[in-house]
Amino acid sequence: MNKNPIIPFLLIIFLGVGLVFLLSGVGATDDGEEDVASEEGASEESGGGEEASSGDVDAEGIARDNCASCHGQDFSGGMGPALAGTSLDEETFTTTVRDGRGSMPAFSADQIADEELTALYQFFSEQ
Repeated sequence: MNKNPIIPFLLIIFLGVGLVFLLSGVGATDDGEEDVASEEGASEESGGGEEASSGDVDAEGIARDNCASCHGQDFSGGMGPALAGTSLDEETFTTTVRDGRGSMPAFSADQIADEELTALYQFFSEQ
């Protein structure tokens, strides 16, 4: 008797695609609910104002997550230049982060919000 090898192969592919679909669907639902909850919390914390003060932003945490890998763990320089004690004015700093420069990638407002960018500038200026 000859067994058809195509049937087990198709079954494995079908189950794999179904599993990926199931896992991606669950992740999208969880993320959506989490985003709504965090947006509600942010508006409650800021008193319903349009912009939270930079004191509410964890600038050091944002810097560690987004900047330290290139600018050094203490932000004194690495592959990228030093950010601690930056001599850039805020407008140049903001333009550089938003548009990128050289090998530095651009960061959109979806990646780093404007109030976070302001807090980052203040954090680096005070170092």
